[in-house]
Amino acid sequence: MSRNTLGVALSPRRVTLAEVAEHAGVSRTTASLVLAGRARELRISQSVEQRVVEAARELAYRPNAVSVGLRTGTSRTIGFVSDTVATSRLAGDMIKGALEAAREQGLMLFIGETEGEPDLERGLLQAMHDRQVDGIIFASMFTRAVKVPAALTAGPAVLLNAVPKRASALPSVVPDEVEAGRSAARVLLDAGHRDGIHVIGAGPRIRDVPPETLAGVERLTGISEVLARAKVKIASGHVCADWQPEYGYEATRRLLEHTGPRALVCLNDRLAVGAYQALDDFGLKVPTDVSVISFDDHPVASWIRPKLTTVALPHYDLGRKAVEVLLAEIDRNREGTPPRGETYRVPMPVRMRDSVAEPASTAGNARPSGADTPFSRTTS
Repeated sequence: MSRNTLGVALSPRRVTLAEVAEHAGVSRTTASLVLAGRARELRISQSVEQRVVEAARELAYRPNAVSVGLRTGTSRTIGFVSDTVATSRLAGDMIKGALEAAREQGLMLFIGETEGEPDLERGLLQAMHDRQVDGIIFASMFTRAVKVPAALTAGPAVLLNAVPKRASALPSVVPDEVEAGRSAARVLLDAGHRDGIHVIGAGPRIRDVPPETLAGVERLTGISEVLARAKVKIASGHVCADWQPEYGYEATRRLLEHTGPRALVCLNDRLAVGAYQALDDFGLKVPTDVSVISFDDHPVASWIRPKLTTVALPHYDLGRKAVEVLLAEIDRNREGTPPRGETYRVPMPVRMRDSVAEPASTAGNARPSGADTPFSRTTS
């Protein structure tokens, strides 16, 4: 019999409960009760309990999950069905957080990815139910409103990084995007910015966002709320059809052709990359001439120079929270208590780096005189 790195014996086959009982010198029933954690309840002596536990450890005994499930009515498994989270480098930490939280509770996580295909989604959800998972996490790579699949109503479930389009009893776990917007605005105010603040990606009105962009609405809501309270107006907003670098570049370039911003709030880090490039084209330095703050904490935020101050998406914490909420829903379901459809918001921390500073001088940011004169070559 071989041993693992911890010195525990490894058996080439599954050790039975009867073998544990024989090794400990007790009946099979006694061994079963001890390993089920009922020794004290049934007044089994501490010495007998210790012998059974030591025998199980020495023989590397593992309980039969199927038998335990039949006895307890649980499978000790949960399903994780997503669109593209599993293959996304940015959102993959959601799965890592869920995996670690599940492991700590002695649960196994079954992961499936739909790639956004309705038929594949239905098939995966049905497969999870066929395997009698105790509950399902239904996750989205991007925060968005979703149509809740009918299959999710068959048992305990939680939406992760998503909210229902219509009223639903299912709970949701989402990043606190509104507070993230507030945090971004506070960073600029704390640095002394009171004018020349422009938004890249959406705005200036709350409804001026790309279609299906829930994060845009909520981030802009938080930004507007804090700035309005400080009696500061958003100078302009620039809707981008897609939040990718090329769109951030074009939006910032158009802005710079007409005015000199003091600060840019980019609604994600990819837009900020494009904004950096446009500012460089116009001979402007970050943060000496223009401060830039963003959202998500994509790896690129710490690669570009100067490093980008951003409000981080808490992917790992979202995954952990989803497992926590799902386990509460499973317990509620066993008690016959209906789900309450609550929304759990996970904080988004600010990553302070090097892209925000005090406002540059008024002279350095003033637009040159002349109606047709672009800002392109004005420097401080």
